[in-house]
Amino acid sequence: MQRRRVDWAAGRWTREPATTRLDGDGLVVVASEGSDFWRTTHYGFVHDDGHALLGEWPTDAAVEVAVDTSSLTGLYDQAGLMLFAGDEQWVKAGLEMSDGVLHLGAVVTNGRSDWSLAPVPEWAGQLVTIRASRSGVAGDAITLRARTETSGWRTLRVAPFTTAAASAGPMVCAPMRGDLAVRFTRWVLGPADADLHEDPVIA
Repeated sequence: MQRRRVDWAAGRWTREPATTRLDGDGLVVVASEGSDFWRTTHYGFVHDDGHALLGEWPTDAAVEVAVDTSSLTGLYDQAGLMLFAGDEQWVKAGLEMSDGVLHLGAVVTNGRSDWSLAPVPEWAGQLVTIRASRSGVAGDAITLRARTETSGWRTLRVAPFTTAAASAGPMVCAPMRGDLAVRFTRWVLGPADADLHEDPVIA
């Protein structure tokens, strides 16, 4: 697949945000208070009212979004990438504020959710790209990576995922407040990763 930018208008929201507006080539999304994606684990509740702008994600492609982290300051503020195969099978990966520190994390959900986090306080205020690529011998996994404009790629997680058709795109959640505005600067589809231990080309 040739690398190409996805138009913001090509996606469809799982739930309409409070507001959206174009900002040059970027998109600013204001999340509704209480928005989140989570299923059952630990808390016992199901939230499926986060904001994800989903478009086609071919099985031979990687998907990337770039997000300005400067507005992520409140508890559980989230922005990044949603990979969606159904109400009970999805992955969200990106940046999240927890205990006053910016974290890189992922929630992998197959009936129930799990949550993995790694602190990245040095990334606060920077533009961060989140990438997901179909991977594995049978194409039944995803490789999640992230980078800043200067850090190079970091592998975040390898997780199981369906081999069937799925959708993907930018994601924003604001579980604890109603004034979170997040700016995305790009949404891209491109070739899948060549190898787990080989960094993708930065274009």
